[in-house]
Amino acid sequence: MNLKRVVVTGIGAITPVGNNVTEYWGSLMKGVSGAGHISYFNTEKFKTKFACELKGYNPADHFDSKELSKLDRCAQYALVATEEALEDSGIDLSAMESDRVGVIYGTGIGGLMSSEQAVQMYMEHDKTPRFSPFHLLRVLPNTVSGSIALKYGFAGPNYVTSSACASSANAILDACYAVAFGCADVMLTGGTEACIIELAIGGFNAMRALSTNNGNPQSASRPFDKSRDGFVMGEGAATLVLESLDSALARGAKIYAELIGVGMSADSFHIAAPEPNGKAAVLSMEKALKSAGVLPEQVDYINTHGTSTPLGDLSECRAIAKVFGSHAPKMAINSTKSMIGHLLGAGPAVESVAIFCSMRDSVVHPTINLDELDPSIPRDWNFVSGEAQRRDVNVALSNSFGFGGHNVSLIYKKFVG
Repeated sequence: MNLKRVVVTGIGAITPVGNNVTEYWGSLMKGVSGAGHISYFNTEKFKTKFACELKGYNPADHFDSKELSKLDRCAQYALVATEEALEDSGIDLSAMESDRVGVIYGTGIGGLMSSEQAVQMYMEHDKTPRFSPFHLLRVLPNTVSGSIALKYGFAGPNYVTSSACASSANAILDACYAVAFGCADVMLTGGTEACIIELAIGGFNAMRALSTNNGNPQSASRPFDKSRDGFVMGEGAATLVLESLDSALARGAKIYAELIGVGMSADSFHIAAPEPNGKAAVLSMEKALKSAGVLPEQVDYINTHGTSTPLGDLSECRAIAKVFGSHAPKMAINSTKSMIGHLLGAGPAVESVAIFCSMRDSVVHPTINLDELDPSIPRDWNFVSGEAQRRDVNVALSNSFGFGGHNVSLIYKKFVG
């Protein structure tokens, strides 16, 4: 069977540093931090009092009251990003067969915000507990992909992937498979997360995973820096439009990139901590390179998982050193999370959008807050510290490593017609 080549023809994003792709990319290029003190709830009793919230997002600008009663913010963000991606793609949906368009989306936590709200409402009623008839619909993760399909009438493959911080990477590769194997002509894919809530902040604080640099939130997310003390929670979503190369060329679509390689592995080490030497991360990257038919020295850029956790950053760097050896100093290596925080399951999709913009504009955004490199990390590596760098990006690797040891590496190639 001849597999179809799969390309990206549309992108949309809503992030802590921009509510569309243009704003998002502009902020990344300027090194803007999206971190600030949490406004969603009273943080007095919490060790961490800041996160990367969306700025200026008003649900009523996008949805009517009836729609909002059924949609957790997790689903809202996905719908907003999808609308932009579809418009960007230029696809004429009216000319397509509905069962040839599908949705595979990723989320690590799903509608946890609605779950928390429902419990709070339950506790406030002494007599008859009250629940919204849409409670379960708001909570269930699959409502994300289902809501997108319902809005546009898509009848193709439809489900949600959940593998912690690798969720949207798994969604992207599954959507790629659906197109490559001919199950659909077009797939909407990506990731979403709305997890700046008491349950999540408190839970990650208990795990000692979050930064507690409350005095200076904007410098708290500092991947690879000697003084990093944990990740910064973020929220948002990104959607990619994937379609076969033949379809894209036939309609004269602009093409951001081609997805040419995927690699997956499991740490099988610890439910939260990464394997210290990055053995499974090595496997993930090596498998991605092999499936793409790409040599390590052909990779121009790695958008790292780079969460700013003491163990995670070091483990990933050890894996990169193992896979790329002497080529490692020649690549651009950065962390988008230094500015947008950690969007958990949405991270891989949002970071993929940054990769496509780098390929389009021949520039790599900076890693901010990298003031003093961890002495255990090679000093001759190019972490694009402080300022964006001009360079051609023809082949890029995206790493995503989730709690539980779920590892996914994606390889994108710039399309040259």
